[in-house]
Amino acid sequence: MRAIQVFLPLVMAMILMAVPRASSAFSGLRVELTHVDSNGNFSKFELLQRAALRSSRRMARLTTRAMKAAASANEVQAPVHAGNGEFLMDLAIGTPSLAFPAIIDTGSDLIWTQCKPCDECFSQPTPVFDPSSSSTYTNLPCSSNLCQALPTFTCGASSCEYLYSYGDSSSTQGVLASETFTFGTENSTAVSGVAFGCGDTNQGSGFSQGSGLVGLGRGPLSLISQLDLGKFSYCLTSLDDSKKSPLLFGSLADLTASAAASAIQSTPLVQNPKHPALYYLSLKDISVGGNRLQIPSSTFAVQEDGSGGLIIDSGTSITYLEVGAYRRLKKAFLSQMQLPVADGSEIGLDLCFLAPSASSSVEVPKLVFHFDGADLHLPAENYMIMDSSDGSLCLTIMPSSGLSILGNFQQQNLQILYDLKSKMLSFVPSQCDQL
Repeated sequence: MRAIQVFLPLVMAMILMAVPRASSAFSGLRVELTHVDSNGNFSKFELLQRAALRSSRRMARLTTRAMKAAASANEVQAPVHAGNGEFLMDLAIGTPSLAFPAIIDTGSDLIWTQCKPCDECFSQPTPVFDPSSSSTYTNLPCSSNLCQALPTFTCGASSCEYLYSYGDSSSTQGVLASETFTFGTENSTAVSGVAFGCGDTNQGSGFSQGSGLVGLGRGPLSLISQLDLGKFSYCLTSLDDSKKSPLLFGSLADLTASAAASAIQSTPLVQNPKHPALYYLSLKDISVGGNRLQIPSSTFAVQEDGSGGLIIDSGTSITYLEVGAYRRLKKAFLSQMQLPVADGSEIGLDLCFLAPSASSSVEVPKLVFHFDGADLHLPAENYMIMDSSDGSLCLTIMPSSGLSILGNFQQQNLQILYDLKSKMLSFVPSQCDQL
């Protein structure tokens, strides 16, 4: 048992700073993270509500993916992707370049932005990209490998036309094109020939915080795959820390630069053929207060129809566990917490307790996630939130059906490395504000 620390929801934006290199290629990029709601003047309670609502919507999208995968093979189904996220990245497109903020999504692959002339576009914070004003814009033909990698496409007269759906009626539709993207504002790096979706028909209110989306999934269309950097890592600072959080690509992503090799733990990235873009992990069991929950081994397994499994996701704040496992977790917390139960429905969380006072130190059971080859020991501030307005203390874990998610609340002050080439995920506790 240990004393809890009060913290706020993890909702961040990203500013990308490129590490220049003498040649046209480069080996690494560095990203700095800032809170996306930092200028909203929200109370702690409002921030928690906003994060919980975004998480529930994203979970609904991902659950739709699972249901689509489980549908009969004889039915024609449009692929569904995660969409939206908690972070934004500043970049620029075209020659001359047009700056725009893009949502970062580890749950999908496609890079896209809204393009003129827009038949149907959502309101965005920056001007819409005009392909006719750029000297480096080119439509990609249907014969291109990246067009063939799209889950849904048709062949136009001289272009590859795509439809990319994110569930709940959110989608982007347009042509697949090639363009120069510029990363960073100082010492910027321009990369030519990046394939992206030039969307003229785009729907989805959740996209309006940015002007497009950058997929960081495992498929060939994603930014990490197109740049062939092979790996990326991030380290999310505590929310009461004013310093920014780094996201590192390529050669800058190694954990050994900031931690002893003996402290690093690694677990395999599991492949789900039905959803190849997502980062699945093999979760074996969970401990609460030192006691294993003895969750059946099949609970977090990927099923033949593509449903089930657990993904690690930067775009979901709250962790979701398959309902059978969640019930065991909830029962363990109810039996070990020495506090009365409170109603968390207004916040959007299932299990809350009434603390003696908002200023009290409260001891909570230790929580450990046991992965294949690695144990993730979570500090209390990574899974409990206190609302000082009413003294409620809530668990940032919710039940789900068809898919489980390790959210970004649970990833604070961990440097996490996604190594696509070795198909491993590694992590180590870190003081992220010092990286």
